[in-house]
Amino acid sequence: MNSLFALIPIAFVLSLDNFQSSIGLGTTNPPWRRIVQAAIVFSACDAVAPLIGVWVGNQVGDYIGEVAEYIGAAALGAYALYLVVHALRTEESAGEMDHPLAILGMPIPLSLDNLFAGASLGVVGASPVLVAVVCGVATLIMTLVGLALGRLAASKVRIRTDLFGGLVLMGLAVLMVVRG
Repeated sequence: MNSLFALIPIAFVLSLDNFQSSIGLGTTNPPWRRIVQAAIVFSACDAVAPLIGVWVGNQVGDYIGEVAEYIGAAALGAYALYLVVHALRTEESAGEMDHPLAILGMPIPLSLDNLFAGASLGVVGASPVLVAVVCGVATLIMTLVGLALGRLAASKVRIRTDLFGGLVLMGLAVLMVVRG
């Protein structure tokens, strides 16, 4: 039980990148059904990553560990660029987050930190299942909150939400690199 309480702050910190990205995605004004789907996929990726991390992390963690944040930032930046270009090439936003890349492509690179955290926690003897559950739940909550906040912001600011969302995500990608 003691290890559970030690994992909660770690899971919270690991879910912050999903929270930030979710705010940007939420500004594209997705329907609530899509918000729930995205949160489930994001949390599933952040739950599976530590399980894989315990095994893979010992194999290749030292080799790519330092570039993990840059890979995540590059993937986020690429999706943001796609949103901006798509918004500039179309007249009006469809108002939905129906791009498969948003639902399936973004959470995978954002889960790299969980992969390496899982590897580190596995080395010190943490239960991979407990790490997976705690990380998955933290990401589910943070993603739902981020998407809802982004959606709320988009409803209050009358601009092209697809363009705004792309610009917000691009800013977050740059912030991840600068902060990294």
